[in-house]
Amino acid sequence: MDKPTLAVVIPCYNEELCIRKTVEKLFLVINDLISKNMISENSYLYLVDDGSKDSTWEIIEDLHKNNAKVKALKFVRNFGNQKALLAGLEGVRSIGCDCAVSIDADLQQDEWAIEKFIQEFNNGADIVSGIRNDRKTDSFFKKFTALCFYKTMNILGAKIPQNHSDYRLVSKKALDILELYTEKYLFLRGFFNEVGLKTAYVKFDVKPRMAGVSKFNFVSLMGLALNGITSYSVVPLRFVTVLGFFMALFGFLVGVETVIEKIFWHNSPNGWATTIILLCVFGGIQLFCLGIIGEYVGQVFREVKSRPRYIKDVELK
Repeated sequence: MDKPTLAVVIPCYNEELCIRKTVEKLFLVINDLISKNMISENSYLYLVDDGSKDSTWEIIEDLHKNNAKVKALKFVRNFGNQKALLAGLEGVRSIGCDCAVSIDADLQQDEWAIEKFIQEFNNGADIVSGIRNDRKTDSFFKKFTALCFYKTMNILGAKIPQNHSDYRLVSKKALDILELYTEKYLFLRGFFNEVGLKTAYVKFDVKPRMAGVSKFNFVSLMGLALNGITSYSVVPLRFVTVLGFFMALFGFLVGVETVIEKIFWHNSPNGWATTIILLCVFGGIQLFCLGIIGEYVGQVFREVKSRPRYIKDVELK
């Protein structure tokens, strides 16, 4: 069997403090795998600059000049981590590879786990998902919200393994299938877990960040979660329908009770406080339901506009 060509995809946004060290460490891994005859000597790195405002791109250009195995793409502006990751996977498919590994630029994910990814790929897996051993480096709030996200996604039908990130290996076959999915806001974690190809799992440790701060904040993580939920399930819409039915039924029963009390006991219920509370509760539920529907309408709106997922500025091959 021929040794596979590995492409390592690294989305970058304002990573001037660590990008040189990241590239250096990843080449240590690649060279080690080449020396073990596990991958081809044509294996390479593919960095995607997601509209960085610092000197990230200038550093990437310098790395490319010194080493042709450093290939890269620059966006005209910031499109987000998921778009950068998608562009990287599409880019390495165009250049050519047998498998691709995506990893964060800060290398908090253990880069040496790539060897285990390759072993699983050689054993026939088309998708190898990295699973964190723990979340010790996260705050309590991030741990709690992550747990809620994974539980919610599983309830809604998107079977995403808990503590799975975008650290994964995908085969050329998986990349070819990815090309068939043209939706603008594709949720990659959901896609790779539902596509149906043979999947394996590799556990890894998370390290402290080398330099700088994480570019993911609460707003971006919430956006990712909402996109994942509305992209891969209509269960929330069905929940709205069922909730609306029970709200109407409750209102009907309260109305029947009021009429019966008026006819048989000639008594109009007082309960002004109860009425106000019920109005507030039902008003809040209605607004919540409208918000859910609005998320789906927004998804349709973005897809109908058919704008490009991202816009390339410069590509170094």
